[in-house]
Amino acid sequence: MMAAAKKSSGTLDRREVVGRILDRRGDSLVVTGLGSSCYDAGVHDHPNTFYLWGAMGAAAMMGLGLALAQPDRRVVVITGDGEMLMGLGSLATIGAQKPDNLSIVVIDNELYAETGMQATHTARGVDLALMAKGAGFTLAQTVKSEQDLAGAIEALYSTRGAVFLDVKVSPKRYPMSIRLRDGAHIKNRFRENLLGSAAFD
Repeated sequence: MMAAAKKSSGTLDRREVVGRILDRRGDSLVVTGLGSSCYDAGVHDHPNTFYLWGAMGAAAMMGLGLALAQPDRRVVVITGDGEMLMGLGSLATIGAQKPDNLSIVVIDNELYAETGMQATHTARGVDLALMAKGAGFTLAQTVKSEQDLAGAIEALYSTRGAVFLDVKVSPKRYPMSIRLRDGAHIKNRFRENLLGSAAFD
């Protein structure tokens, strides 16, 4: 029998965390996981953001592809713990590829917020940062406090190599703020902003 889940251990506010990360983005390329990560990033909409509304478990691998194709740009993946747990194999692939410019940020509320607030495995002790460290990430850290967060955001953009941040946030939910949800439009806007006229050659 599976043990009962503990109360979510995070206290940071997810919307504030994502806002602070995106305030520093500069010309970085951003990929979001599905659901709440899209809503959080959408408040700070930018043509260099690719909203991955579906394909659960694919955000980190899309980030890796972008990082390898655009080695002079920092690529930041912002996703949730449920989505990251679905794609754990991507950590090994990223560790093997050793990109210099990829950062994965997991907004970890220890819940599957989109399907009814069921506890994820991070609520039962699964340590995503430790997994990333074992996979060979240059920096892998669990962020639990405001003090941790300030240094982690700096490292997210300045570290040469693959970075993994597991940011423990509270279970607080925000209203769904759907802005862009047309997949073809998101793709075309992102490509055109990144590649200019060459995107359609």
